[in-house]
Amino acid sequence: MDKTVKILSYVILTLLIVVMVFPFVWMVLSSLKPFREVYRPKILPENPTLSNYRQILSYSLFPKWFLNSLIVALSTTLSVLFFDSLVGYTLAKFKFPGRNIIFIFILSTLMIPTEMLIIPWYVMSSKLGWIDTYWGIMFPGMITAFGIFLMRQFMETIPDDLLDAARIDGVSEFGIFYKVALPLVKPALASLAILNFIGNWNAFLWPLIVASNSKMYTLPVGLSYFSSENLMRWELIMTGATVSTFPLIIIFLIFQRQIIRGIMLSGLKG
Repeated sequence: MDKTVKILSYVILTLLIVVMVFPFVWMVLSSLKPFREVYRPKILPENPTLSNYRQILSYSLFPKWFLNSLIVALSTTLSVLFFDSLVGYTLAKFKFPGRNIIFIFILSTLMIPTEMLIIPWYVMSSKLGWIDTYWGIMFPGMITAFGIFLMRQFMETIPDDLLDAARIDGVSEFGIFYKVALPLVKPALASLAILNFIGNWNAFLWPLIVASNSKMYTLPVGLSYFSSENLMRWELIMTGATVSTFPLIIIFLIFQRQIIRGIMLSGLKG
């Protein structure tokens, strides 16, 4: 590569990184500013303080919102890992009439915008009595078409001879799925789990609609509610936003390789 082109590429990439990272840095630094400094045009706080974090954590509903997000994100992730991998395994390794039609039907649901599903989901939740419940918030994300597609593609790479050998040894069909197939697709499971957790942690529209009681809000919805109550307290709003991103930062630092791989795999969706 020509040296000039290489330098120009580094300059452009550096500018893009600055543009993307600056809002996050500004948010974190604003969370360390006292009220009288937050409207001053300075990036660094003159008198850094942790009092904003104490105020946020002492706000009665904030721990509840955090817990709600954790329950929803973890439960939906475990559900997706089990059901998506089970359906993917079935579609990849069992031959039965209509298998391809079922798979095409599942894939076709990827083209339906989420906004078009909101009303059917709400009607279903209302009839089942799931409004303002964890079930109501979680059920749309407990099994996903993309996860089924991803797991089916990986399950197809498992040799049939390996599964037949397990059958000859007397292992049950569910045992073959759990003890033989799942360990061989761990990279796909890790990518699916991370992407699903991040997606459900940041979900806003559906939790906003199905949860009318503020005690059932998840963190994104709770932060929106908190912002409407504290329009002039930007240091508290930035502190709440910073706290809500902590779990995602920790996940990224621990699983950054799997996240990058998951983003690459998610390109299959397009």
